[in-house]
Amino acid sequence: MKVFGFAGYSGSGKTTLIEQLIPLFVAQGLKVSLIKHTHHDFSIDQPGKDSYRLRTAGCSEVMVASQYRWALVHELRDEPEPGLQEQLARLAPCDLVLVESFKNEAIAKLEVHRTVIGKPLLFPQNPNIVAIASDLAMETTLPQFRLDQPKTIAAFISQQTGLINHGQETEHAQR
Repeated sequence: MKVFGFAGYSGSGKTTLIEQLIPLFVAQGLKVSLIKHTHHDFSIDQPGKDSYRLRTAGCSEVMVASQYRWALVHELRDEPEPGLQEQLARLAPCDLVLVESFKNEAIAKLEVHRTVIGKPLLFPQNPNIVAIASDLAMETTLPQFRLDQPKTIAAFISQQTGLINHGQETEHAQR
């Protein structure tokens, strides 16, 4: 699996950009997965639902399954938060894993920056940032993209991860 990350402050547009990139990768025949890190407490099940009731009763894991999808909720309780490598190991095989946040992990990342947020750039202090997508050009030797260039950004990510010729490789592998 190839892995590529996105870093930036809240409100910079990381999720919006990733949402535009995913269909472009899928159109290339790639199977894409995503890991999103959040600092907030979250719950994918809702109070009153059976899965919520059983999880809060003490289950370590609750799986909800249907003919459309399944979800596994693992309650950490007092366990330490798993790192990115542990999370990647849990994913089913795919071609590309997009990683949102995990700022400090040693993976290639695109910094998503929006000047209206008023926060400093991350790239000067983060050697894993290999390019920037922003609403304003800046002084750097890193490749830069406008936030409204998802096709160009997707091509850059394909090149960075070595997936640029994925369709041809798949075709040759089937022969």
